[in-house]
Amino acid sequence: MKNKQAIGIFDSGYGGLTVFKSIVQKLPQYNYIYLGDNARAPYGDHSFETIYQYTLECVEWLFAQGCPLVILACNTASAKALRSIQQNVLPFKYPNHRVLGVIRPTAEIVGDFTESKRIGVMGTRGTINSESYLMEINKFFPEIKVAQQSCPMWVPLIENDEHLHEGADYFVNKYVDQLLAKDDEIDCIVLACTHYPLLIPKIVAALPAHISVLGQDDIVANSLALYLEKHTEIEAKISKEGYSQFFTSGDPQAFDASASIFFGKEIVSSHASYVK
Repeated sequence: MKNKQAIGIFDSGYGGLTVFKSIVQKLPQYNYIYLGDNARAPYGDHSFETIYQYTLECVEWLFAQGCPLVILACNTASAKALRSIQQNVLPFKYPNHRVLGVIRPTAEIVGDFTESKRIGVMGTRGTINSESYLMEINKFFPEIKVAQQSCPMWVPLIENDEHLHEGADYFVNKYVDQLLAKDDEIDCIVLACTHYPLLIPKIVAALPAHISVLGQDDIVANSLALYLEKHTEIEAKISKEGYSQFFTSGDPQAFDASASIFFGKEIVSSHASYVK
């Protein structure tokens, strides 16, 4: 896609493909480049400094491919790197580029899904420990009480295609029970990891009927559509041929074999040789 500008979609691995799938369905006219940093995934247990460095390298790689706008379709990267990139890198090095995350769009609307004003947030250790959801939700809905639960086994289950098998039930029930033990008035759960929509059938089965489950795929797609409407100077730069490319820092064949689980159809990726 030389000389053509695209929207960049970044994730540490596969999970961002669930968000990308919804974005393409909502906004099929644009060109896209997806990058999964599979060689260094998962990000969830890495330090702040490591996640920031990895994310910045990937964002700059996407900039170099002609992406004036990059979506961090990864909660861990959004929690631990987005703010620093937006404040400390873009104004000085890339003033005409933009980077957006997945936490703020979710926090902005979560109040519409709870009557009890009690919600749960389930994510990786990195996302939960950052307390980014607590801070963002408090900005928009200070009256809402948030309980958090890390789910370290969910991503490995999904990436090994075990998420719909009976063996996954134990870990789904374990983390759901731990969350509800923290607050029995929760009536909405935010899935704060882009892998987790693939577990929704089991999560819903483990919950009382009155608790809703909020995934991020459609939320982020709708938020991006609104962003492009408001920021015509960015929207005008994006090529509109409905063309997508996929890249991974890992092995393309291995990536392609698992990507269809998340994206819903077969894809063919290329290797991104930016890892230092």
